[in-house]
Amino acid sequence: MDPLRPEMNALELDELCSFVLRKKEKVWIWLALCRATRQIVGVAVGDRSEATCRELWTSIPETYRRGHCYSDFWRAYGCVIPPDQHPPCGKETGGTAHVERFNNTLRQRLGRLVRKTLSFSKSHEMHEACLLLFLHRYNREKARRWFLRYPPP
Repeated sequence: MDPLRPEMNALELDELCSFVLRKKEKVWIWLALCRATRQIVGVAVGDRSEATCRELWTSIPETYRRGHCYSDFWRAYGCVIPPDQHPPCGKETGGTAHVERFNNTLRQRLGRLVRKTLSFSKSHEMHEACLLLFLHRYNREKARRWFLRYPPP
């Protein structure tokens, strides 16, 4: 992958709702997924505000911020991402299909993210720590598979 080619750095952005301790304490997990490698390149945990969207944007490495960013029509994305890089799209277009699928993977593999469950996080710190550990392992496996498929010259 050439980090200087913007088409190789296309991102899919989405947010995922979960909760800590009780259903009333909603926590939103914001993710940025690279289309080429299927790795998570940015993450933010917080509410569904523009400030948390800015945290997600700053967590994305600079080389990835040059490419197109596909997301849904949530207002916060339009306020943070430059308009020439951000074509919002609906679910029916498939523009965010990979990150939506990853959200399903998260819900299947992390019990604390399942909607109707008895396992939940008791603290925000533990919630975020478990998420980041899972993302680290997921990205490591994706990188291993990527380099097996496309070895460096």
